[in-house]
Amino acid sequence: MMNSKTPTRLLGAFTAAALLACPAMAEEIQLRALGLVSTHKSHTALERSFYDTLAEETGLDITVNFNPLDVLGVDMQDTMRVVRAGTFDIVETTIGSAARDDPFLEGLDLIGVSPNIDVLEETVEAYREVFSQRVEEKFNAKVLTLWPFGPQIFYCKGDVNGIADMEGLRVRSYTATMSALVESFGATPVTLQFAEVYPALQRGVAECAITSPTSGNTGNWPEVTDSLYMLSVSWSVQTHLMNLDTWNAMSADAQAKLMAAYSELEDQYWEMARINNGKAVKCSTGQDCEEYLPFNMTEVTPSDADLAMLNASVADVILPTWAESCNANFPECSQIWNDTIGAVRGLSIK
Repeated sequence: MMNSKTPTRLLGAFTAAALLACPAMAEEIQLRALGLVSTHKSHTALERSFYDTLAEETGLDITVNFNPLDVLGVDMQDTMRVVRAGTFDIVETTIGSAARDDPFLEGLDLIGVSPNIDVLEETVEAYREVFSQRVEEKFNAKVLTLWPFGPQIFYCKGDVNGIADMEGLRVRSYTATMSALVESFGATPVTLQFAEVYPALQRGVAECAITSPTSGNTGNWPEVTDSLYMLSVSWSVQTHLMNLDTWNAMSADAQAKLMAAYSELEDQYWEMARINNGKAVKCSTGQDCEEYLPFNMTEVTPSDADLAMLNASVADVILPTWAESCNANFPECSQIWNDTIGAVRGLSIK
């Protein structure tokens, strides 16, 4: 037994031995996560399952309180602000909406630049590092994933068989370059959040609207539209972001395990984009239907002339419009794009 005469050095030895005998304190992580609107059923279900099993998959003592943004009444346009402020530790958002706070972000998925999903994967990888750096510097957030919803196509009321039929119509858009494209078609862009589109089409506020096949189907847009015009103009790239202060407070081990888990989640979303959009098109156009809602829209394939017009708009309208906006905010913008995505795609902003 130790007494008052026990040497201080001996007390220190006993204390050190006791600490070594005890297991290390586990790192407890509690996070608040904000997802997309709950009508994106397949995507929301995957995300919810991901958070429910995250502790088991990573071996971390982690708890995530996850809710879709419409359940909490949060506007998509506010997602970058709430993650920067730390109101939520994690947000999932659409790059097109985030680009309203910084045009540089839209460079990842400019209209007409990535004609198919394989090319998109190349452009995303080319831009990932500079995109992540910009998000950290401007929004105090760590990029965890980058993945596409799917090809952004046109849901239209009445018979729309090509670009020429859009002249004079009001078309829902959600990015600056998408609006520029719509104007080049002779139509009028109408900026609407996803939840606003169905009633807008129903009431005649818009005659056409752009989104992915899965989103349009699960949002019941075929109830109020007739023509599914399959001109793919972009991919609605999404991202999961974590508040940088939250991220930096974690151990290197926890960061590595979380990044590995989010990398697997990203792969699953890319696979979903490759497979599910085709299923949604079949369901929306009265073909064999599984997993999505059955409707009877008319599927319209773009003509060669329409594809040529889209390609011309990339060079003549999209790139100059975006560069002017982005360079005004960030002078190095177009040069960075030329050195990354431009180099991959053989495109250059003058």
